[in-house]
Order: sequence, then structure tokens, then C-alpha cells
Amino acid sequence: MFMKGLLFGKNRGIKSDLAFRIMKWIFVIRDKFFTPWKILDEFDIKKGQTVVDYGCGSGSYLKKASELAGPEGKVFAVDVHREAIKAVQELIEKQRLTNVKPAQARGNKTDLPDNTADVIYALDMFHMISEPTEFLKELNRICKKNGLLFIDNGHQSRKEAKTKINSSRTWKIIAENKRYMRCAPIKNI
Repeated sequence: MFMKGLLFGKNRGIKSDLAFRIMKWIFVIRDKFFTPWKILDEFDIKKGQTVVDYGCGSGSYLKKASELAGPEGKVFAVDVHREAIKAVQELIEKQRLTNVKPAQARGNKTDLPDNTADVIYALDMFHMISEPTEFLKELNRICKKNGLLFIDNGHQSRKEAKTKINSSRTWKIIAENKRYMRCAPIKNI
């Protein structure tokens, strides 16, 4: 239980550098046998759109997001962990992902402009957010009026995740399935 909390964030906050490096290698192995990025096919990402991978970690979803947005689109890889940003920069160079830009988050804030994103996805990270309302407000700020947020439970119950989303009064859950919730921004905040 301690190791799971250390690696996957049951304890809220930023992982240690060592924990991040271990997680990165676990994901390298996972990605050789599974295709977690296939979920992006369900997220309505179109050529030319701006996409935000919030909590990008080591970048498992970035190549697919880059392909879906196309050369005329943009993908922002956002994470609070400096090791994640370093890993993403290496991935961008190695895979020549010219439309992907890393963005370091500081707490719940990013330097991304207001109304930037057509699609935001936050996968396997929501449980680690210590201030979910502030986090969801920031996602709302960077999302376009007609944009979408795809967010999963992370390592918490769906009930807990939905309570956090609804309590923030910044997103309306418009659809859900076993894997994630599809949310529309409430822009009168």
C-alpha cells in the first residue's frame, strides 16, 4: 500500500523525483504491451485544434494527440513535476513532435492564455489534486467556450470525482462512461 501511494499518488502532492522515474519506467513497460493512447480517438480531437494534456507525466498520450491535432494544431503538455517536463522535452525531440509544447504548472496555475484549448484531457491524475476547485477553475479558464474536458476518476471513486466537479461549479458533466467523464465549461464564473 505504501509503494502504491508513493508511485500513484494516494498521498496528494508532487511525487519525489525517484518516484517519478520509477513511474516513468513502469509506463514504458505498460506502453509496450498496451495502447492507453487509443482512448484519445474518443475525444473528438480534430485537425487544427488546440489540445491540453494536463498531468502529462512522461508523455504516453502525446504522440497520438500530436497526430490527431495535425501540424496545424497545437498540443500543450502540462505537468507540475519538473521531471515530467524534462521527459516530455526529450520525447518531443526524439519523436519530432513539432506541434507539442511543454508547459510547467505551478500548483494549480499555468501560463497558458485564457480560452486556449478546444480539448483538455486529465487522465489518471485527478485524485492527486489537493485543491480540486482551484484546479477545475484553471482548466475552465484555459478552455474555449465550446471546448471539452475529458477527466477520469484517477484512484478515487466516481462519486468522489463527480462531487468535486459539481462542487466547483465550473464544469457540467454532459456524458460519462466507465472510463471517463465528458464535461462542458460553465463560463459564467
